[in-house]
Formats: sequence, C-alpha cells, structure tokens
Amino acid sequence: MFLVGFPLLIIALAFYNMIAFLMPGLNWTDKLVTLRLMSGTEWTMTLGDALVAGTLFLLFIEVVKAAGAKSVIDHLLSFLVFGAALAEFLLIPLAATSTFAVLLAICFVDVIGGLAIRLRIARQMRPAEVHREHAPDRAEI
Repeated sequence: MFLVGFPLLIIALAFYNMIAFLMPGLNWTDKLVTLRLMSGTEWTMTLGDALVAGTLFLLFIEVVKAAGAKSVIDHLLSFLVFGAALAEFLLIPLAATSTFAVLLAICFVDVIGGLAIRLRIARQMRPAEVHREHAPDRAEI
C-alpha cells in the first residue's frame, strides 16, 4: 500500500503553515460557508473548523493503517510529526492558535492510538501461553 510509511497528518500541518505564513491577513475564525439548516438556524463553518474536520478524516485513515500492517517506521514518523508540531506550537507565534492546538491534539491521538492498536495486535498474535504446574527439571532429580 502506498500510504504505508507516510504520515498523513503532515498534510494538515503543512496546509496550516501555508495558510498562516503565506496569507498572514487570513484569520482561522473567518467564515468559510454558512448553511441554513432545516430548523431555520444558520450554521457557519470557519476555516479552522474545516481544517480540523479534514484532519480528523486523515486521522481516521491513520487509524485504519495502524489496524493493518503499520510498521515501526510509521510509528516513528508519527512521533516525529507530533514532536515537530509540539515544537512549532511552543516556539512559533503564528502556530499559537486554538486551531493548531487541536491539530496538535490530533497528532497526539495518532501516536498514542497507533501504539495502543499495535500493542493489542501484538498481544493477540502471541502464542497461547501454556500454564503448567512446576515440574522438576531432570537436573533437580
């Protein structure tokens, strides 16, 4: 599968950085679309909301990958993406937004969720442990 080995959440972080650094006047709370619901209420989606929703979809794909044959390299790359995002959040003023904080939380869920799934799969793949009473070894006799 071509997605194995590529951390998809880096796409969302790259998109955030492109918007933040190349379009400094754009605000993450700017309205993207307003829809009138059947109740008559208007629902507004912001640019930040759309990015978070798209990132959650990428997280879903990452979880599906983790449930399959996600390798140690995939876990390492996910951890590196999380570490880079954390460093950016703490050190870069343009990344100090609620939208980026949610992206950071999604990266954390990817790392922890991937490891939890991998540990569960590894536990299920272990051969059944045979419980037997202690029998003396030949050397003890």
